[in-house]
Amino acid sequence: MKTYETSLIVTKDHIDDLNHVNNVHYVQWVQDIAKAHWQSKASEELQTKYSWFLLSHFIEYKSAAFLNDTINLKTYIAKAEGVTYTRVVEMHNASTNKLLAKSETKWCFINAKTERPSRIPKEIVELFD
Repeated sequence: MKTYETSLIVTKDHIDDLNHVNNVHYVQWVQDIAKAHWQSKASEELQTKYSWFLLSHFIEYKSAAFLNDTINLKTYIAKAEGVTYTRVVEMHNASTNKLLAKSETKWCFINAKTERPSRIPKEIVELFD
């Protein structure tokens, strides 16, 4: 399992009325890192030929993040079956390594031209194994 990692710093725009990161931003970060992982591995040709459609999303919030915190995000593919990938994203506070949130999302692999589900070819599976 190949992981993809990135980090970000919490800004004022991420903060809600309770003075911590709003849940909506965690969900956005899950989508952002999934896209970045795909773009980092797939050639431009593959990105033109194929795409992903989100089928389901589960996120568990463990601890709050606050203004100016650095958050480390890590993602990997936990399972590939037929036309779907199950992706895990973990978010940790960089200074304490405390788990802030963990998500599991299920994505459907699609042919970008037909917008129909497509069996995940071996060349794609190998990008993430």
